[in-house]
Amino acid sequence: MKKIFILSLISCAILAGCRTPKTDKTASSSQKPVTTLAFGSCSDQKRPQPLWDDIVAQKPQVWIWLGDNIYGDSEVMDTLKAKYDKQKANPVYAQLRQSTQIIGVWDDHDYGVNDGGKEYPRRKESQQLMLDFLDVPNNSPLRQQEGAYSSHVYGPKGQRVKVILLDGRYFRDPLKKVNKTNTPDPSGDILGEPQWQWLENQLTNSDADVHIIGCGIQFLANEHVYEKWGNFPTARQRFFDLLSKTKPKGAMLISGDRHIAEVSKINLPGLGYDLYDITSSGLTHTSSPREEPNALRVGKVVFDLNYSLITINWDKKPLTATVQINGDNGATYLTQEIGF
Repeated sequence: MKKIFILSLISCAILAGCRTPKTDKTASSSQKPVTTLAFGSCSDQKRPQPLWDDIVAQKPQVWIWLGDNIYGDSEVMDTLKAKYDKQKANPVYAQLRQSTQIIGVWDDHDYGVNDGGKEYPRRKESQQLMLDFLDVPNNSPLRQQEGAYSSHVYGPKGQRVKVILLDGRYFRDPLKKVNKTNTPDPSGDILGEPQWQWLENQLTNSDADVHIIGCGIQFLANEHVYEKWGNFPTARQRFFDLLSKTKPKGAMLISGDRHIAEVSKINLPGLGYDLYDITSSGLTHTSSPREEPNALRVGKVVFDLNYSLITINWDKKPLTATVQINGDNGATYLTQEIGF
C-alpha cells in the first residue's frame, strides 16, 4: 500500500483547558474544517488486525481510540509498554499515524485491570504509557493531570468540532456486585469531581458546532449486565442533566467495550434534538451473535469486526452527521443519519 501523506487540517487540542503545541502531524495554519472522524475500540495486539487498511482508505482526519487499545491487564509497567509497542509497530496502523490526527482514551484492559477503577494501584504510571502510545508531547498538561480525560477542538468558527474524551476509570468507584453480577450503585461515581467540573467548563458556552463526547463504556444501553454508565445511575443522570443545562450544539456520544456495534437513542429535556450513543467494538474480536435487549436501540446489532466513521455534513441546514458502522473489505453494516 502506498504511503499516505499528512493531511492538511487544523487541530487545536485543548488538554485540561489549556492550549498546547501540536506535533508535526497537523498544519495549524490551515482553516480547513474537519469532515471525517473514525473511531474504534478493543484491539488485541496479539490477534490479526484486518481493519487498518479499510480505515486508512477512508482517509479520516481524526482517529479516536476508545479504549482497550491494547490488552495489557497487568500491574507491571514493562509488560504494558511491550504490548503498546507491539500495537504501535503494526505497519498499517503506522500508516494511519502518518496520515491522521490520533487521539484517545483508555478503558479497562489498557488501563491495566479488567473492570478496574480507582482501586488500580498503578494508574498514574499507566496513564503515562497511554500518553506515550498516543504521542502526547512531554510538555502537555495531560502529563501532570490526574486522569486521562481530554478535549480537542478542530476547524474554524462556524464549522468547529469539539471531541471530549471522558476517563471512566481513574476516578471510578468499584463496581457493586450481587452474586458476582454487576448491580446498580446509586452512591457510586464514575468521573470524580475534578473531571465533572472540567466537563461542565468544556460544555458551558462552547462555540463548537458539533460535540462528540466519548467514553470507553456505553452511556445509554442499560439492560445488559456488563459495564455501563447505568451501573452508576446517579452519575448517569448527572451527565444527562449537565447536557440539558449546558445545551451544547450538535452533541453525540461514542462508546466501545462491548465487542458489538449498535446505535442507541434518547430524548433529553431541553436539548432540542435526539441524543445518540454510537457503540463500535471491536477491532480484532467480537462476541458471538445472540439476542440482547436494548429498548433504546436504533437498527440492528453488529457482531462483525467493526469501526465507526462519522461524516459531518457541513453543507446541510440544519446540520447533520452520517454515522456508519463499517468492517473489513469495505463493508458497511449500519448507517445512521443524525440531525441536530
